[in-house]
Amino acid sequence: MESLPVDMSNPPCKTFSPSFVLTPLSLSVNIATVLVCHFIVKPSILDIIKLYPASISPHPAWLAVYVILIYIFQIGYCLLLILAKDPDTKRALVKAVGLSLVLANWAMAVWAIAWILRMFLFSTIMLGILLLLLVYSNVALLIYHAPTYSRPFDMALIHAPLRFFMILPLSLLFPYSLFITLGLTYASHPEDYALHPWPGFAVVMSVNLLSLVVILFRRDIIWAIAATWICISIWTASPKPAPVFITVVLFTVLHPLGLISMLIYDQLSHRRGRIALPPDDAPVSRRSRRDQRAPSPQPHGLGSRQERPDGAREVDVEGVWGT
Repeated sequence: MESLPVDMSNPPCKTFSPSFVLTPLSLSVNIATVLVCHFIVKPSILDIIKLYPASISPHPAWLAVYVILIYIFQIGYCLLLILAKDPDTKRALVKAVGLSLVLANWAMAVWAIAWILRMFLFSTIMLGILLLLLVYSNVALLIYHAPTYSRPFDMALIHAPLRFFMILPLSLLFPYSLFITLGLTYASHPEDYALHPWPGFAVVMSVNLLSLVVILFRRDIIWAIAATWICISIWTASPKPAPVFITVVLFTVLHPLGLISMLIYDQLSHRRGRIALPPDDAPVSRRSRRDQRAPSPQPHGLGSRQERPDGAREVDVEGVWGT
């Protein structure tokens, strides 16, 4: 074949990437797999959570709504992927994120199958791979396409979906699956809920401290919402051991409070940084500069000479002749 039927010099063809097709496809596979594993297969994804309670196991309803929000965010990402025309936005979609989100969607679909089959070791491995892919995407975005308020669509449809997606395995799914793999669960009897409290405390304390540091230093609204949501999903799945319950309730308050405090601090610092001069200072300074530029008058004494603009000298005749 001598020539292609498509003009590759056309700008849309130059910016074409496999992720334009593979990202919506992988998202569709992810959604379909999770829906089948939730509504058709028994026990479902949420039933497994009820069968294997642990000190950090979430409330199924809160987890389900969180996953739905991830899918809504990703649908917006796919729309931006198709409709974006700005070169910087396309570069972020193709180079910063690229195929890592595609692989993350496939990893989550495989995890859902492993989860309902109770292959918890394989489930933990898939969640670890999912977490690494999402961490890579978020770090690449921060380096090559940092969020800025001058690009609100990029923040809402690129940064927000990936960050919201990453926090789920980081704060909840990966450690919870690891707990089940290691046998750190308890039966559904209420008197057994205090088993293994300190591993759960170590997980929620370390993850939420990391989240709080990010929220305070980056003023990250998405991270604050996601971290608070995860905390609520844990303490609403009562009963919980006291160290875990107190910690997640405490950070449920600290995450939004820290974000609001830093935003107020930024506003106050911005206002103090402005130096307002009194209204009379500007005219006075202009007059002083004018006075400095003006030449001082010289007395016209006897025989004094003055220079005209054309360079000729003017002689005071009356002073010379005494008239």
